[in-house]
Amino acid sequence: MDALDALLTRKSTALLQEPAPEGENLEKIMKAALRAPDHACLRPWKFIIFKEGAREELGEIYAEALRLKNPEVADAALEKERKKPLRAPLVIAVIAKIQDHPKIPHSEQLLSAGAAAQNIMIAAHALGFGGIWRSGDVCFDENVKLRLGATGHDEIVGFLYLGTPKTHPPIPEFNHSEFVQEWKSA
Repeated sequence: MDALDALLTRKSTALLQEPAPEGENLEKIMKAALRAPDHACLRPWKFIIFKEGAREELGEIYAEALRLKNPEVADAALEKERKKPLRAPLVIAVIAKIQDHPKIPHSEQLLSAGAAAQNIMIAAHALGFGGIWRSGDVCFDENVKLRLGATGHDEIVGFLYLGTPKTHPPIPEFNHSEFVQEWKSA
């Protein structure tokens, strides 16, 4: 699939199954992440790949965070957190490794990590895989951040769930003129 087709046909897909990207395909996907715009070559990213049993460990981190936030939480809610990373055969945590820099603000570094995450999603799609970018409370939870090595100003950009789509949802059409405006000189 060429780059423009990948950009125009990618759609988030929540229903994922084996196989997940691995080997050469996963390597290509991660190389695509490293091509994100990056002012001053700071490389403000960290990617953590969770597959097989590691997804269960991630689920325990999610459950622990919920339990710390609410010690009275029901067992069913904890079990739901534990199962979240099992919704896909591969999960990639994307962390913005934000550093103080005299010319590159934190926001620009966060956007660079977001662009790296988008490159992962596009590359996975171009290789025939599907995925969904998930966020939510776990991205902002200090315990989750600490457990994943996000310190200081670091931010969890999201958790990218990747695999083979069980279904192929329709690709919505958007009227770009609703979102695009040409600047008119006065």
